[in-house]
Amino acid sequence: MSTPTLPPMPPHSFFAHSRWDIIPALMVIAHLIFVATLFFGFHAIPWALWIPLALVYSISISWSINGSSHNLIHNPFFRWPWLNRLYSIILSLTDGFSQEFYHHVHLRHHVGNMDRVKDGTTIDPLSIYRHGTNGEPESVWTYTFYSYFRDDIGEVYRRVKEKFPERARWIRIEIALVVGVYLVCAVYDWRAFLALVPFYYFGHSLSSLNGYYEHYKGDPDTPIAWGVSTHNRLYNWLWLNNGYHAEHHYRPKLHWTLMRPFQQAIAAEQQARGVHVMNHCHALGFLDRAPPAYLQRHGG
Repeated sequence: MSTPTLPPMPPHSFFAHSRWDIIPALMVIAHLIFVATLFFGFHAIPWALWIPLALVYSISISWSINGSSHNLIHNPFFRWPWLNRLYSIILSLTDGFSQEFYHHVHLRHHVGNMDRVKDGTTIDPLSIYRHGTNGEPESVWTYTFYSYFRDDIGEVYRRVKEKFPERARWIRIEIALVVGVYLVCAVYDWRAFLALVPFYYFGHSLSSLNGYYEHYKGDPDTPIAWGVSTHNRLYNWLWLNNGYHAEHHYRPKLHWTLMRPFQQAIAAEQQARGVHVMNHCHALGFLDRAPPAYLQRHGG
């Protein structure tokens, strides 16, 4: 099996991996402008328009976390570390939590790969099995609406500080920036701030819903089937190929532009090993009534 690779970038290139990263880079800026417009335009935008836009804001949080933010973790956009750091700060402000913190939680997610409970817990802090019972995934309802409150910032910070003290410092800085900027916004216009709070929480819940179905019906014991994929063209176009999630967990450093050719290269092996594929976006995973593909393939 051959893994596709990107051609090397020119020595003085603006981007570190691919010129196509102009797309997630612009997505980050567009998201910042959208969130600012929603906040500062609160009193000027009619309720009939503001509420639908606020719902779009909720969706945009999941879109950002699972798209541009996610790709910045695995393949930083730019050749210059300071510019990647600037983008990390912008993502922290627009998504409402430290991007550096998310970086380390997400890498831990790839260490455990949605593992089952062993010795009372899981390696993966985001595992759908961590709070389940009898070895089964927990309810999608509790995972979706409780996950936001389960982040153990102290545990993550201590673990990062022990190995990467400079990165731990950036967790502190980004958290301080988010809290500081949000407090200034609350003082500047408390009505707009409070109006956005439930949509902010709902956005993070939608991200958890997305994460649930990225692994529900996956096989934690088979690396090629750790994730659940969707090859829906529109979803992958909007979410930067996040639909190729089984492929991503199988090769997490593979650039987002290479996911489709990689899937085509391993399609036969995926089918043989029971990679589960749904027909729609992950957030609509509850519409998928098919049993796990690995059970179908292996007679479980």
